[in-house]
Amino acid sequence: MARRSNKIPRQTIWQRTRGNFLTGLVIVAPVVLTIYLIWTVVNFIDAKVVPWVPSIYNPNTYIGVDVPGFGVIIFIIFTAIVGALTKGLFGRQLVRFWENLISRTPVVRSVYKGLKQIVETILSQSGASFQQACLVQYPRPGIWAIAFISTDTKGEVFEHIPSDEVVSVFLPTTPNPTSGFLLFVPKSDVVILDMSVEDAAKLIISAGLVVPPTAEEIAAQRKPAPKSNGK
Repeated sequence: MARRSNKIPRQTIWQRTRGNFLTGLVIVAPVVLTIYLIWTVVNFIDAKVVPWVPSIYNPNTYIGVDVPGFGVIIFIIFTAIVGALTKGLFGRQLVRFWENLISRTPVVRSVYKGLKQIVETILSQSGASFQQACLVQYPRPGIWAIAFISTDTKGEVFEHIPSDEVVSVFLPTTPNPTSGFLLFVPKSDVVILDMSVEDAAKLIISAGLVVPPTAEEIAAQRKPAPKSNGK
């Protein structure tokens, strides 16, 4: 009988080039997209803020070119000043007057209150939103999906669910984790994962291609190498 050859077939130039390209793409694409998104946000803020800056304070008046990020700096300073003013008695009264005025406007009232609640929830430092990744059975028992624990369910929703402990979880979609579903799940049906929220997001965005290491693998990597007894 002819012996089987254990030799690994050599890759062609095209296969090597394709492999190198995909490897480089994994490194380059996130960097390029991050720079592009940051640049887009900076340009958007500059375009909206800089026209309101008096020409005497605008660097373009003296050097003849627009300074990227100047609008962002002005926006940060302006927002910080507004925050400082609203901490005082006069500022609180002004905010109260503004909110009372908004609450009397039918359409604007709903939009303003909704946006304010969303912003306060996102910027709140006391909440434990999206601190843990978990597994839930969705869309039916036996099929598992990665989700993020938002908070303990409260209010009317909790009162209508026949369970002692219920958590609100956000189930993101692939590959865009900014959209998804809000689920109210009994705590006993939620499996808490050891992986961080960032690692879980990478797993979702990559459609399962980027798998984070397990706790055992991380611990094995941290173990010091055995010392040699040789003289």
